[in-house]
Amino acid sequence: MKTSDFDYHLPEELIAQRPLEQRNESRMMIVRRDEGTIEHARFADFPDLVEKDDLLVMNDTRVVPARFFSNDETREILRVDIVGPRRWKCLVRPGKRFKVGRTVDIGTSIGTVIEICEEGGERIIEFDVEPDEDVHGHLALPPYIARPDDSTDTERYQTVFAKKAGAIAAPTAGLHFSDEMLSTLPHSFVTLHVGIGTFRPVSEEDMTKHHMHSEHYELEASTVKAIGAAKRTIAIGTTVVRVLESCAGGSGESVLVAGKGETDIFIYPPYQFKVVDALLTNFHLPKSTLLMLVAALAGKNLMMEAYAKAVEERYRFFSYGDCMVII
Repeated sequence: MKTSDFDYHLPEELIAQRPLEQRNESRMMIVRRDEGTIEHARFADFPDLVEKDDLLVMNDTRVVPARFFSNDETREILRVDIVGPRRWKCLVRPGKRFKVGRTVDIGTSIGTVIEICEEGGERIIEFDVEPDEDVHGHLALPPYIARPDDSTDTERYQTVFAKKAGAIAAPTAGLHFSDEMLSTLPHSFVTLHVGIGTFRPVSEEDMTKHHMHSEHYELEASTVKAIGAAKRTIAIGTTVVRVLESCAGGSGESVLVAGKGETDIFIYPPYQFKVVDALLTNFHLPKSTLLMLVAALAGKNLMMEAYAKAVEERYRFFSYGDCMVII
């Protein structure tokens, strides 16, 4: 398969710019793999699909305000990693104003560019005092949301179960859940801190040559035990899939191995899933690694048919959009 096999036409007006008033108001497409069928429902109906002894696995990462602007608002940095005391690895804009030795002032903090990374062009910036993210930080909304972040995003670009700080982007499948719905469903957690690589397109036509980004994960023994006792494992979001399938290195009765580390797993057809039985996910960008992942679970032809129907039926796309469950 080629990267272009995962392309589709998306009218710009279908890209959700803001969340719905209530978290569980979203529409939900149901894709049944065995029957090869596609149905239309509401996310409020999701609990009806959860059977006895099923387990939902959710990503409890918390989005941090990692986007900063210089005091004169002419320069922008996005912290993608903390690489040392007062040292950040950052995407910057405009790049020409972030040459080695240049400084950027954020509040009372002054950062100096000490290195330009060869791969990706990120800058290593060292601060005299780290900027206060609670005062100067902004949520790094995805580039397809054409507006600045505001007070609504502070709550809604965060799952109700967000706990462990470290993500740049939200695990968006989890955004649909309210506390009330969650309290009625059996669930456990993993952690994967979503990075900026989530939004990077696949530039190679031969998708096997794509260099996948790396993200930090944690899988606790309690979640491994809960999955082992479950009839079906329902991943809430592609980030959960990446954790579970990355940790599927065991044998015998225990396929999963608890632990923490970095994963750069790239899942695309044909891939044999070892842990995940079903998936709730939002709709993903054309030619993206995440679209390839869901196609690996549902089948490429059925998934591209589902996306065509989602456009036809005017579903809302991407982070603040509607969702799909693959069962």
